[in-house]
Amino acid sequence: MTLAEKILSKKLGREVCEGETIEVGIDLAMTHDGTTPLTAKAFREMADRVWDPEKIVIIFDHNVPANTVKAANMQKIAREFVKEQGIKYFYPEGEGICHQVLVEKGHVKPNMIIAGGDSHTCTHGAFGAFATGFGATDMGFIYATGKTWIKVPKTIRVNVVGENDRITPKDVILRICKEVGRRGATYMALEYGGEVVRRMDMEGRMVLSNMAIEMGAKVGLIEADEKTYEYLRKVGVSEEEILNLKKNAIRVNENEEDYYKFIEIDITDMEEQIACPHHPDNVKDVSEVAGTPIDQVFIGSCTNGRLSDLRVAAKVLKGKKVHKDVKLIVIPASKKVFLDALKEGLIEIFIEAGAMICTPGCGPCLGAHQGVLADGEVCLSTTNRNFKGRMGNKNAEIYLSSPVIAAKSAVKGYITNE
Repeated sequence: MTLAEKILSKKLGREVCEGETIEVGIDLAMTHDGTTPLTAKAFREMADRVWDPEKIVIIFDHNVPANTVKAANMQKIAREFVKEQGIKYFYPEGEGICHQVLVEKGHVKPNMIIAGGDSHTCTHGAFGAFATGFGATDMGFIYATGKTWIKVPKTIRVNVVGENDRITPKDVILRICKEVGRRGATYMALEYGGEVVRRMDMEGRMVLSNMAIEMGAKVGLIEADEKTYEYLRKVGVSEEEILNLKKNAIRVNENEEDYYKFIEIDITDMEEQIACPHHPDNVKDVSEVAGTPIDQVFIGSCTNGRLSDLRVAAKVLKGKKVHKDVKLIVIPASKKVFLDALKEGLIEIFIEAGAMICTPGCGPCLGAHQGVLADGEVCLSTTNRNFKGRMGNKNAEIYLSSPVIAAKSAVKGYITNE
């Protein structure tokens, strides 16, 4: 059985197989400032009280601080819902991006079934959780009942092998996107493994799981191991609970016949990867697009706004200046990341280099807040999507890269790995 099948089987107490439609209980449900109002509206057509106010998390991250009257009113609706329903875990403006905050606060653990009102909820598959996004009607039903239906997905296994010091987790996932294609894993599970994934820390693994949705996947799963449990210790999960998680750990055998497709990617001779406009799977080697002039660089998002990302970017930028024709925006993924970056002197490096630092949150990624592009501008971004109009202007172009390439390019004024 695949990891997805085993997690769902454990939850139901019986074996399930791909293609089967099942009803499952939800261990954790989450919506943000953009999706809570619509979820609340759908919920009120079904119930008066949420099924469990201690299993729901509401986080403000998309338009923080509110930049329009509409955004402010939506946040007001969400706050009223939190108070009305007695939601225990509410993280308002400034706490950070929902997918980062959930893991930092110890909400995410292996074998959980997690439902989120955001497509990048698949990020939490890095912890061996079956985590996926739902629309407002589904989330309303989940808030009312604590249950949802899922069709057990087929699984594509991706093994990443080799060794290459220049290759980051973002390069790996962009290469996987190119291989699988933007529709190649529709309603499937992506299961990542191999020696390269095993060497990655949890922040790197979250990058892989985060972008599973860019290939149409329902979930992006990685088997929990000692690195997973060590991260959980750091975010305050008790030793007793970790021992219990180890006792109930799920292991996969990696038999090719268990999977819909089995892919192996060797990074040994691979170049750094760039996703070109206007799709995340339009991926090329950096040498193919080197020299492309850029107007803006964004380092942040639920893909690459973590402390490890800021560290590598700061290492590149230390003692240098952002090119005079480039706007560099840096947004830590959470308040904790921001504070840690301050303590390490990273924020000072960014500011001295000429970067703008913004409130922890989604920022320019969705095109509704800071960093909207002008007509004809080109942005190199560490985010997960480069669709036409994604950053607020359909007449602009977005390239995707790792924080290392983003920082190097911000200095030079064009895309480069030098």
